Amino acid sequence: QVQLVESGGGLVQVGDSLRLSCAASGRTFSRYAVGWFRQAPGKDREFVAAISWSGGTTYYVDSAKGRFTISRDNAKNTVYLQMSSLKPEDTAAYFCAARSSASADSVWTVSNVYTFWGLGTQVTVSS
Repeated sequence: QVQLVESGGGLVQVGDSLRLSCAASGRTFSRYAVGWFRQAPGKDREFVAAISWSGGTTYYVDSAKGRFTISRDNAKNTVYLQMSSLKPEDTAAYFCAARSSASADSVWTVSNVYTFWGLGTQVTVSS
C-alpha cells in the first residue's frame, strides 16, 4: 500500500509560480511511476504530467509543456510539479497518482491505470 499526500497548492496571481509536492509513504516508492492530474469544477479529471520511476521519462499535456516540470527525488519519496506562468485555466484541484512499474522508463497518461491516489491540493489562479 502507498499513501500519497499532495501539498503546495494555494491562491496565486496570473504569471506566478507554484511547486506542488506529492509525498509517499508505505512501500518503496522508487519503483512507482507517478502522474499528476487535475480537475476543475464541472469538468472531467485531466492528465497533466507523468514521470517514470527512474525519472528518465517525463510526459506532459500540451497545455503544460514549457510551463510545468515534473521531477522526483526517490530518496525523499517525493514527486514535484513545478508550475510557472500560471493561467486562470490552470485553476483546479491537483492530484498525484502512483502505480507500480516493471519498466524503469514507462509513463501513463490515463487515470484508470493508477492504483494509488492522493486527496488533492487546490490551485487557484486569479486574474
